Amino acid sequence: MKYVLWMGPVWPAQGVNMDVQKFLSAVACILVLSACGKKSTESVFAENGALDSSACMGQAVQNKFIVQWEDGKFTVESAKNAEEFKEKFIKPNLENIKQVEYDRIIQMDRFNEVTTSAVNDSWGQQTIKADTLWSQGIYGQNIKVAVVDAYVDVTHPQIAPRIAINYGEIPNNGKDDDGNGYIDDYYGAAFVSNPGSTTTKSPHGTHVAGIIAADSSYGSVYGTAPRAQIIPAQFIANDGGGSLGDAVLALQYAAARGAKIINASWGGAPCVASLRNAFQQLEAKGILIVVAAGNDGRDVDVYPEFPASFNLSNQITVAASSKSDFMTSWSNSGFTAVHVAAPGEQILSTIPNNGTAYMDGTSMATPFVSGIAALLWSAKPNATAAQIKQAILQSVDVTSGHEFKVSTRGRVNVQKALQVLNQLVP
Repeated sequence: MKYVLWMGPVWPAQGVNMDVQKFLSAVACILVLSACGKKSTESVFAENGALDSSACMGQAVQNKFIVQWEDGKFTVESAKNAEEFKEKFIKPNLENIKQVEYDRIIQMDRFNEVTTSAVNDSWGQQTIKADTLWSQGIYGQNIKVAVVDAYVDVTHPQIAPRIAINYGEIPNNGKDDDGNGYIDDYYGAAFVSNPGSTTTKSPHGTHVAGIIAADSSYGSVYGTAPRAQIIPAQFIANDGGGSLGDAVLALQYAAARGAKIINASWGGAPCVASLRNAFQQLEAKGILIVVAAGNDGRDVDVYPEFPASFNLSNQITVAASSKSDFMTSWSNSGFTAVHVAAPGEQILSTIPNNGTAYMDGTSMATPFVSGIAALLWSAKPNATAAQIKQAILQSVDVTSGHEFKVSTRGRVNVQKALQVLNQLVP
C-alpha cells in the first residue's frame, strides 16, 4: 500500500502558527512515499496532476522524462509515452532510480533592451562599491561563475579573456577528449534540446556574463568581478524557450566544471521536485546559486515564481533597484523569498558580435550579486557558501524612505560585505 502526500497551496487556518504555515507553503512539491519503503514503478514516477501544486503550473512534455538517480545524478530520457517508459526504462533500472518526472517547458523571464542618455555607464558598479575591492587587488580571481542561461558569445573581446577554458578538451574536433560526456566543451556546453524558431542569438546570456566579469581592458563595460572565470552553460534557446530537463543538466554540468557560483537570471520554471533537488545537490557541493526575482511587479511570497520562491539555504534571490536607489516598479519582491536588491535599471553590458547595450531587469540585478560573491570568495577562498551569503545579506545599505520589499530591506554593498566576511572568516 502506497501513500501520496500532496502539499498544494496552504491557506492560514485559525489557531495554526504562522511559522508553520510559511514552512508548509514553501513545500510546494510532491513527496511520493511507500508505506513499507519498497520501491515500485509508480512510487518513483510522479504523474502529471500529482506532482505540482496549483501554484506550480507547467507544461509537461509527454515523451521526455527527468530521471534522478540514487547517486544524485540527473539524466533526461525519451520514450513514446509514459507507459512505455515505465515498462522499458524504469522497471529494468528501478533499484538505481530515485525519482522520475515529466520534463516541462519553461520560458525565460522577459527583459527590456533600452536606450539611455546616462552620464555614468558604470553607476551600478559604483553604487555597490565594487571599486573599493578592486583598489585592494580583489577582482574575483580564481573563482568560476557559471552562467546557466541563454547563449554566451565567447568571442566577444570583453568576454573571451574571462572564459573558463576546459583544457582537457580539444576544440571543434567532434570528440569527447576528456571523457566527461560532453563533446567539444572547450568553452562551455549547450543543453538546448529544442533550438526554437530563430537563429538570431539572444543577447541575454552575454549581457549577464558581462555584468559579472567583462574585462574593461578591451571595451567600455566594467565587470563586477573582472578576473572571475565564466562557465557558459546554455539551456535557453534564442527565442527564450527552454525545458526544465535542459536546465537541470546545465546546472549539473556547471557543478562538474568547478563553479563556485551559479547565476540563474531566469524564471517561469514549474515547481517540480527535479529543480529543487538539483539546487539541493548544488548545496551539498558548496555552490551558491543567485536567482532573479522576476519582472512582473508581484509579491512572490503570495504568487510564487520558481526558482525564485524556493528560498533554499544556498540561494540568494535578487530584486532590482533603480538609479535613484528605489525598488523598480516592475521588480518582483517578497519579504520572505526575496533577499536583496541590486542595480537593475539601464545597465550597460556586452551583447553578441562585439556589441554593448543597456537593459532593464532582475536578470541584470542578479549578476551584480554573483559578481559580489566572486569578489568575496577571491578575498576569502576558505569561506563557505553559507558565509558568503550571510556576509551579503548582513551588509546591505538600508536608507530611510528607500527600504526595499525584500527580507533584508536593503541594496547590496560589497565594501560592507567584505567587512562582515572578515569577521566571519578571520
